[in-house]
Amino acid sequence: MSLIEVKNLQKIYEDDVETPALNGVSFKVEKGEFIAIMGPSGSGKSTLLNILGFLDKPTKGDYLFENKSMNEYTNDELAQIRNKKMGFIFQSFNLLPRTNVFENVKLPLVYSGIEDNLWDEMVNKAIDAVGLSHRTVFESTKLSGGEKQRVAIARALILKPDVIFADEPTGNLDSKSGQKIMEIIQRLNEEYGHTIILITHETYTAEHAQRIIKIIDGAIESDVKVEHQHHATDHFEK
Repeated sequence: MSLIEVKNLQKIYEDDVETPALNGVSFKVEKGEFIAIMGPSGSGKSTLLNILGFLDKPTKGDYLFENKSMNEYTNDELAQIRNKKMGFIFQSFNLLPRTNVFENVKLPLVYSGIEDNLWDEMVNKAIDAVGLSHRTVFESTKLSGGEKQRVAIARALILKPDVIFADEPTGNLDSKSGQKIMEIIQRLNEEYGHTIILITHETYTAEHAQRIIKIIDGAIESDVKVEHQHHATDHFEK
């Protein structure tokens, strides 16, 4: 059973004129896959991500999550899936200012319904998984860009989501920090089994994935397996 299936997705923004953003996009994502969605600015990849993450709805077509149409879920159910089964990593980190690493990573637990006596262990495990145990009590504003993104990743994975959406996660980082972030994301897929959907315009970043879907002008130009996948190293520096 596919985790995600989109069928002939179309998205048209209507202002004074109609602007098509997606034009007949169809593909499947199996549980445990690592997929990169590539395309230049304005190609429709961010629009697609918003629909996949239940942040927006298509104008036409269908989106099935866990074999059930998006249209069959209530708004409350969509919110529950988004909070518990989906994790999000953004280019801009979206960390809480004036709070430390621990408090930032803990945030999704506040709305999770999980007993709070389990929180500390869960937070520490997530922080350890991204190699930041030595930064637990550091204020988020005092971290480097790469460290901030690691915090965002730990926050995204703390509820062990079925799928993690990574939207240009290396866009604000230098090449060395970006490489480390991609190694962590790849490890989440290979060692922890998270399904990853990566949005990027960089070929080198995309080649960490198992499969690359290229979108041009709102339509899929190609959907191919990566022959020479970049693999994460066995360790990363703290």
